Amino acid sequence: MSATTARITAVDTYDIRFPTSRDLDGSDAMNPDPDYSAAYVVLRTRAGGDEGHGFAFTIGRGNDVQVAAIDALRAHVLGRSVTELCEDPGSLYRDLVGDSQLRWLGPEKGVMHMAVGAVVNAVWDLAAKRAGKPLWRLLADADPAWLVSQVDFRYLTDALTPDEALELLRRGRQGGPDRAAELLRRGYPAYTTSPGWLGYSDEKLTRLAERAVADGFTQIKLKVGADLADDVRRCRAARAAVGPDIRLAIDANQRWDVGEAIEWTNALAEFDPYWIEEPTSPDDVLGHAAIRRGVHPIKVATGEHVPNRIVFKQLLQAGAVDVLQLDSARVAGVNENLAILLLAAKFGVPVCPHAGGVGLCELVQHLSMFDYVGLSGTVEDRVIEFVDHLHQHFLDPVVIDRGHYRAPTAPGFSATMHQSAIDTYRYPNGAFWAADPTTHPAAPTHPADVKDTPTAPIAPTAPTAPEDRG
Repeated sequence: MSATTARITAVDTYDIRFPTSRDLDGSDAMNPDPDYSAAYVVLRTRAGGDEGHGFAFTIGRGNDVQVAAIDALRAHVLGRSVTELCEDPGSLYRDLVGDSQLRWLGPEKGVMHMAVGAVVNAVWDLAAKRAGKPLWRLLADADPAWLVSQVDFRYLTDALTPDEALELLRRGRQGGPDRAAELLRRGYPAYTTSPGWLGYSDEKLTRLAERAVADGFTQIKLKVGADLADDVRRCRAARAAVGPDIRLAIDANQRWDVGEAIEWTNALAEFDPYWIEEPTSPDDVLGHAAIRRGVHPIKVATGEHVPNRIVFKQLLQAGAVDVLQLDSARVAGVNENLAILLLAAKFGVPVCPHAGGVGLCELVQHLSMFDYVGLSGTVEDRVIEFVDHLHQHFLDPVVIDRGHYRAPTAPGFSATMHQSAIDTYRYPNGAFWAADPTTHPAAPTHPADVKDTPTAPIAPTAPTAPEDRG
């Protein structure tokens, strides 16, 4: 089959789960036991041909429904021309978002929207591989008019028009080659959440915070929101570990009501928090605006659970956020994130993406790097979250050097997992889970082992403190 006639021949999905809950990696006030997981999709072309890889991030059992949602999109993708898809990823975005029967489940939010994002991101991965460029470079080199054609402006034109977007992109290209060279030389600023998981001991928090400063990070983040006395103690330990000049962000993961968010954040003000992240429901635009007024000068940051570009628009219009935290796998892929980056540029709000999870660091670095090279033109007050988990499972893992993301140079979206990782952590029959007794509990082997009366459900027990893994 020639390159010009190549088509998508298979859309393969995988339920991949990592047992991060066992050491409380990723634990926070709302998610005490996350198993970092990927509902993973591979677009195949032909034997030995290019592949596009993408995924939606969940924290465990959500993969059951997330993989099923991606499977529901298969008919839209099979048989499509690879050339046409790569020349216009927006054509697939519009078809997937516009499926009226699936759209009814949203619209443009939740499990189906994240499934669209996984598939659309896989197309961009395929397009960047075929172009021989990392995605950030593909976007930065693209014609501004073409980039505008990839953006869905429905529901946005009261805040951002296509003409305004085109002007932003044309202006953003000025000096782009010099910024690309600087990016390749120095990298993109990062901050780390690795010391701050809620389940970590104070000793481990202190040690990891000190290590983060030694590694060149100028900002760390702590999870808060479960118990105020604990938060005061942990913030005091963190501030003592990093000193007065390192930014200390705090993250409540949507735990509070509006009034509680204001009171709790102000109670931690003595530790000079740089921002409070996700202080309340991500859908509560006016609540965020009230919190921003109530905790000033502490900044308000949110976005990792914001479901679509429309809510981001409203947050910006309402003056509800100081820091916009887009996520590479929450909305409908690169196309929608282009709209969000353009909105942030229009309103002059810095973008500091959410990352961590499984592969989120690998993906979102490309979006921030494009923003720097081809749109905002600055890294001032901009950092990408970094969490030191699971990168070894990717062919092109992130590299942190002196507190900066090193710019990827391999073609693609950095989304491709090693086949060995898929084989090992595919749920429930990958090598790890097949050998784990909690995955496949032994069934009774004799009728006498089966009780005649139903047993009461066993109440879950609180997790014990993890062994310090260093």
